[in-house]
Amino acid sequence: MKPPRLEGYYATKSDIGRVRLTNEDRAIALYSAKGEFLLSVADGMGGANKGDYASKLAVDTLSEAFVKKPQFPNVLLSKLWLNATLKKANRRIYGATEESALFKGMGTTMVVALFTGKKIVIANIGDSRAYVLGKDGFKRVTEDQSYVSYLIRTGKITKEQALTHPDRHLLMNAMGVYPSLSLAYVVLDYEGQTVMLCTDGVYNSLSEEEMEAALKMDLRTDQKVDTLIAMALDKGGSDNCGIALWESKHD
Repeated sequence: MKPPRLEGYYATKSDIGRVRLTNEDRAIALYSAKGEFLLSVADGMGGANKGDYASKLAVDTLSEAFVKKPQFPNVLLSKLWLNATLKKANRRIYGATEESALFKGMGTTMVVALFTGKKIVIANIGDSRAYVLGKDGFKRVTEDQSYVSYLIRTGKITKEQALTHPDRHLLMNAMGVYPSLSLAYVVLDYEGQTVMLCTDGVYNSLSEEEMEAALKMDLRTDQKVDTLIAMALDKGGSDNCGIALWESKHD
């Protein structure tokens, strides 16, 4: 018997912004052959050192594995699959940096939301983010793996100071930088909430109040993504922007 397909609406988009010369952000949404669903965004780093190639390698590795994967009966197997697949992507990116000086210094962030059964399993590497909008309001569910986030957690600086800190782009974890990879996981009960993944070009430009307001507009899912990107560009568009959005289908 074929498992039920998750019903809802989704949209993805990445934009180069108004300043950068290349678009290093990627955003994907996919159904597997078994009807499960996945969102992901990746934000490449390296500029001339092919940050765009790093993020493409990451999402391509994830996509290739997901479309043909077996169905997951539980959270543990979901985590094991994510762990194996994202570590494979890490090896591909790191291997490229070892093989050619052209790729030295490249890497990427990545956040993945895997919808399986009545759970959402979120894997995070770096400082791209996952937000949810549900009965408890709008909130961020991932923690940035960055130096300024560490400084905030330890009380060294405030959130306001982090916005202009000289090391605000320094990551403490990224894909492809080292031969090994660590991942942080968040597991949520899926109760029809909206899930949005985005890169720092979005959340550094928009407040959580602005993002929540856009998600609550009476628009199609793709129009909401277009609106969020346009809002970020209106704030200067100093970075690439990437968004992957899921909304449940309500009767």
